[in-house]
Amino acid sequence: MSIFAPAAPSLKEIERNSHGRTETCKEVFASLSDYLDLELPLETCEEIRDHLAGCPSCIEFTESLRATIELCRQYRPAELPAPIEKQAREQLLQAMRRCSPGKKSRK
Repeated sequence: MSIFAPAAPSLKEIERNSHGRTETCKEVFASLSDYLDLELPLETCEEIRDHLAGCPSCIEFTESLRATIELCRQYRPAELPAPIEKQAREQLLQAMRRCSPGKKSRK
């Protein structure tokens, strides 16, 4: 048995929530899209870079967001084949009619 009391938690330990993220992590998450799009002031970017250098959770989230952004940029929607497009339009019109029975829809 030790005669010494356990060390008091550090400020970082106190501000961590149940997921192991700090208030700084939350601030980084809130600014991350702007950071990746280079839309933040240089000083803010440096603060985020400094935080990312020592935070595995934020590094993982940042890399995931980068990959998602890249996938979205590469996505090229294909046209729906005519029969599906017509069927989808009809289903939407039917749904609109059910939601507003007093109005007549245009064809």
